[in-house]
Amino acid sequence: MTRPGADAAPAAVKSSGRWMILGVVCLAQLMVVLDATVVNIALPTAQHDLGFSNADRQWVVTAYSLAFGGLLLLGGRLSDMFGRERMLIIGMVGFAAASALGGAATGFTMLVIARALQGAMGAMLAPAALSTLTTTFSNSKERAKAFGVYGAISGAGGALGLLLGGLLTEYLNWRWTLYVNVVFSLFAITAAVRLLRMRPRDRSVRLDLPGVALVAAGLVAVVYGLSRAETDGWSAALPISLLIGGVLLLACFVLVERRAAHPLLPLRVVTDRFRGGAYLTIGLSAMGMFAVFLFLTYYLQQIKGFSPVATGAAFLPMIVALIGFSTGASALLVPRFGPRIIVCSGLVVAACGMGMLASLLDTGSSYAAAILPSLLVVGAGLGMVFSAAMNTATYGAASADAGVASAMVNTVQQIGGAIGTALLNTIAVNALTGYLTDHGHTPAAAAHAAVHSYTVTFWASAGIFVGAALIAALVLRSGVLTDTESSPAAHPA
Repeated sequence: MTRPGADAAPAAVKSSGRWMILGVVCLAQLMVVLDATVVNIALPTAQHDLGFSNADRQWVVTAYSLAFGGLLLLGGRLSDMFGRERMLIIGMVGFAAASALGGAATGFTMLVIARALQGAMGAMLAPAALSTLTTTFSNSKERAKAFGVYGAISGAGGALGLLLGGLLTEYLNWRWTLYVNVVFSLFAITAAVRLLRMRPRDRSVRLDLPGVALVAAGLVAVVYGLSRAETDGWSAALPISLLIGGVLLLACFVLVERRAAHPLLPLRVVTDRFRGGAYLTIGLSAMGMFAVFLFLTYYLQQIKGFSPVATGAAFLPMIVALIGFSTGASALLVPRFGPRIIVCSGLVVAACGMGMLASLLDTGSSYAAAILPSLLVVGAGLGMVFSAAMNTATYGAASADAGVASAMVNTVQQIGGAIGTALLNTIAVNALTGYLTDHGHTPAAAAHAAVHSYTVTFWASAGIFVGAALIAALVLRSGVLTDTESSPAAHPA
C-alpha cells in the first residue's frame, strides 16, 4: 500500500536502480555539505594568491551561506513545481558551473560571485536531492537504510571537507577545492540523466512571491546578523538590527503563509509532531556539532601543531563511527523502536562524548588517550541522530510538499550552524578573556587560556545535546515509521 500523498513509484524506482539513485543523491548532498568547510582551509592560500584583505576574507564563506540559507525554501518549492528530478539535474549543472568559475577566479570579486552562485545552486540542489530520496524509498525498512547512508553523508561531510580541503591545498592547489565539484558533478549528472524519469510540471503548485521575498530577506538578515555578531560582538548595533529585522520579517512570513492561497511553506509541513520535532532536533544538533569541528581544529593546529592534512585525518575515526552508526541505527533500530528512542539516545551519547572531550583535554593531552575515544563516542551519537531525524523530517509529507519539507531540513541545519558559530564563539572568547584576566598574559597562560576556552565550549555543546534530547523526548511522537502515513492516532503520543 502506498502512503497517501506519495508518488506512485515508477518501475525504474522499484528495481535495484533505486540504490543507484541513492548514490546520485548522496553525491549531490556531499557537494553541498563539503563546500561549507572545504574552502575554509584553502582560504589563506587563496587570499595570498588573489591579494584580498583579512576584512574581505569572510565574504568568501559568507557569500555561500547567505545565498544558500536565503534561497532554500524557494529551491524546495521549485522542486515541487517543476519536478525534483529536473531540479536535481539543473542544480548539479549550475553548481558545477559556479565551482568552475570560482576555481578560475582572477580576483576577489569573481571568487565571491562564484561562491554566491554556488550557494544559490546548492539551494536548488539540496531540497531536490532529499525529496528525490524521500519519494524513491517508500518501504519503511529500505527507507531507513537509505536515510542511514544519507544521514551519514550529511553529518560527516563537514569533517570530510576539512580533510579534503587540506589534501587538495597541500598537494595540488587551492583552486582544486572548487574544481573537485566539477569532477563529482560529471559522475552524478551522467547517472541522474540515465536513472531518473522527469515528472511533468505540477500545475497545482504555484509560487508565493510575497512569501519568497519575506523568507529570503528574513533568513539572509538572521544568518548575516549572526555572522556579524561573531565578529562585532552581540552588543554592536548592526548585528542587533539585523537579527531583530530578520525575526520580524520571518514573523511576517508566517502571517502571510497562514493566509496565502498557495503558500511557499504550508504550515502543515512544520506543525506535524513527527516532522516539527525532527526539525528542532536537527537544528540543535547542528548547533552542538559546530564545537567539534571548529574548536578541536584550533586545538589540533595551534596547541598540538598538526598540519591541515593531519587535522583532517584526525577526524576520520569520528567519520567512520558516524557512518557506521548512521547506517546501522537506521537499518536495524529505527524500524524496530521508532525515531523517538533512537534520536534521544543518540543525543545523550553525543553529549557524553562532548563531556569526555571537555574533561580529558588539556595542553598536554595525547590524541590517542583523550581525543580519539571522545570523537568515536560523539560520532556514534550523531550518527544515530542524523539518520533517524532526517528520515522523520520528511516522513508523511504529501507529494506536492516533498520539496519544501526537504528544504526545511537544510534550512534548520543552516540556521542551527549559524547560531552555533556565533554563540559558541562568543562563549569561547569570553572564557579566554576571563582566564587571561585571572592568570596573566604569559605564553604559558595564553596556551592554557586557549584550551580552557575550547573545553568551556565543549561543555556548552554537551548541554545543547542534552537540551535537544529533552525536547525530542517531549515533542516527537512514539511509534515506528510505517510504509503508510495514516492519521495521527496511528502514532500514539
